[in-house]
Amino acid sequence: MSARIDHGTTSGTFELDGGSWEVDNNVWVLGDDTECVVIDAPHDAAAIAAVVGDRQVRAILLTHAHSDHVDAALDLRERVGAPLHLHPDEAPVWELTHPDARWDEDLADGQRIEVAGVTVEVLHTPGHAPGACCFHVPELGVVFSGDTLFEGGPGATGRSFSDFDVIVESITERLLTLPEDTTVYTGHGGTTTIGAEAPHRQEWIDRGH
Repeated sequence: MSARIDHGTTSGTFELDGGSWEVDNNVWVLGDDTECVVIDAPHDAAAIAAVVGDRQVRAILLTHAHSDHVDAALDLRERVGAPLHLHPDEAPVWELTHPDARWDEDLADGQRIEVAGVTVEVLHTPGHAPGACCFHVPELGVVFSGDTLFEGGPGATGRSFSDFDVIVESITERLLTLPEDTTVYTGHGGTTTIGAEAPHRQEWIDRGH
């Protein structure tokens, strides 16, 4: 039974540095008919659980801890009975949304997670947030980029805990080195490919400075 990627969207708010913005988030579920992992936990645990269906959730993999990616994390963990995985460098960001709770398992660069016959490779890609991670699935030719890379360039770096030079370095060293035909499934908006984004790296740098 081959692995596949199921998609949904949820809507809510992103809150940081005293601001609040209405956002739509992508929900990605990687698995087969019996087991899966969930990428991020935005806004609505019931809607995410509906994408999962009756499958066993092996893990909830959090790309980073901005509120719009983790605000439903505790509810989702309870609903599907799966551990929350987050890079430990995200602790100060996580605590802004969940000051009295903690995730279950630390993510580490180079870690491999097996599900539905494929391997998820953890890539630590700081910049948008200090513990931001992308999840590469070589067998499927895809990477889940969270808010690190979008169609059109890097994720935002104008708020607390972010750094433009760091995100460009992360994208250059960890993502643009992937095969050009790798599909990029993002945290918001449409998909892209590594090959579509790579030629524009200098434009990002010029725009960012």
